[in-house]
Amino acid sequence: MNLLSSLNRPYLLEKLISSTHDLLIIGGGITGAGIALDAASRGIKTCLIEKQDFASGTSSRSTKLIHGGLRYLKQFEFNLVREVAHERTTTFNNAQHLVFPQKMLLPILKNGPYGKLSATLGLWIYDFLAGIKEHDWRYKILSKEDTVNEEPLLRRDILKGSGLYMEFGTDDARLTLEVIKTAARYGALPANYLRYNKFIYKNNCVCGVECVDLLTGKILIINANQVINSTGPWVDEVRRNDRLITGKRLHLTKGAHIVVRHIKLPLKYSVYFPVTGGRMVFAIPHGNVTYIGTTDTNYTGDMETLIASKEDATYLINAANEMFPSVTLKISDIISSWAGIRPLIHEEGKTPSDLRRRDEIFISESGLISIAGGKLTGYRKMAEKIVNIVNKNLMKVSGIAFIHCKTRGIKINGGEYTSQQEVNEHIKKISEKIISDGLENSSANYLVRTYGKQSDEILNKYFLISGSDSKIRLAKAQLWFAVTNESVYKLQDFFIRRTGMFLFEPESVKKLLPAIAEEMKNYLQWDTQRCGTEMEEMENLLKKMVTFE
Repeated sequence: MNLLSSLNRPYLLEKLISSTHDLLIIGGGITGAGIALDAASRGIKTCLIEKQDFASGTSSRSTKLIHGGLRYLKQFEFNLVREVAHERTTTFNNAQHLVFPQKMLLPILKNGPYGKLSATLGLWIYDFLAGIKEHDWRYKILSKEDTVNEEPLLRRDILKGSGLYMEFGTDDARLTLEVIKTAARYGALPANYLRYNKFIYKNNCVCGVECVDLLTGKILIINANQVINSTGPWVDEVRRNDRLITGKRLHLTKGAHIVVRHIKLPLKYSVYFPVTGGRMVFAIPHGNVTYIGTTDTNYTGDMETLIASKEDATYLINAANEMFPSVTLKISDIISSWAGIRPLIHEEGKTPSDLRRRDEIFISESGLISIAGGKLTGYRKMAEKIVNIVNKNLMKVSGIAFIHCKTRGIKINGGEYTSQQEVNEHIKKISEKIISDGLENSSANYLVRTYGKQSDEILNKYFLISGSDSKIRLAKAQLWFAVTNESVYKLQDFFIRRTGMFLFEPESVKKLLPAIAEEMKNYLQWDTQRCGTEMEEMENLLKKMVTFE
């Protein structure tokens, strides 16, 4: 039985409450997902709860890059760059469909943060620390003329040349979800929409949690020998429920992104460029759109309803217009946006951009283990460190043998490829099947880059669905797959985090919404009122991401 099927939730919840687990993880972002996979693959009896949908917080709101952190070289964080760059390679190898090479252009500007010498040295060190061996992936330094030929929209009056190097793009929400699905394959029990209420103690030690099923209102008790708090921006909030916080604490910063149509900012490469004030911003082409980000400002507001503000949007529009003056972007050109919170570790006197991105582990007297900070790219290594601690503790409590981390060699669900050539061959194979049925080549690329080997299941379902609109049929096939395999319970789960359509194809969402709502109503046995509420929520979200206040 697939316990991640939306239809099998009662069985999943029964398993969660019917025995004592070795490890309970609170938080279903990339950090919690990585911990679940690491622990389960070592044979540790593991469960995970998430109060909303998997990856609904920071892990679906990043810049969507698996990158080595070029900026950290300027802070002389060589060990951090080396570790993260190696993790970038590991993540790429284990999910070659979902983590893809993406050339990045670094403009060298008059009075800019990088001169030709520092850019050359920095990119050489970057490639060296990352262990880049592929010739096509090694950095190049381009003259001003060659830079303009490659990216003619760049501002020319201050341009001196550029560095061209390799980073990796990803769908952060899908990556998180596939890591969770892989953990489930190893026996973990992950459940979304279970909100932690309070800790349960035995002899002053945490031994479980009381939580509420947000879909039914039912209260559940889950028992575990070890509990991990990996709730991202909510880490300190959860820590306070256990003990008074002393020592290090979180420093929350906000990162916003905006999306415009690619025709409005038609870049060939991703560009990593400086703006007035010294910060660096990305402009990244993504299919039919280009997205721009990110901001980096202190944040103390509501973490549940975070959106990009007018100030965020204006800052990013101005940044793009400053570097690409001929495009003259306007607020009205924005078709989508998102904002996330970085749970960084506070350092007195430092600005948001200067705060280090290192992770930190906090162990309470009660035995609660909390982890915060870090980067998307470093999720696997963070998990390894914390599961080593858990494994050693469990050796004392229940005699479980210490088993070394296995995740460096575990392929993520759907990522059973050996090379990019194999990925491209799969795309070509699917393209040949769908092109005569009204879909475009881009749909084949999207399917494989989103689902990997699992695309074949979706395609088989697609051909069984009748109807004249091929895009609606494909979306219905995707929904079937999500309901069957991916714990989808709300329209926003599907459109935002299972498919990515909400951020990059909002017009498609509007067209597909009625058909998908009706289909989901049938799968999950919604009444008419619930279906209407779900549609209204989606329509409001679509408005909010382009209404800047």
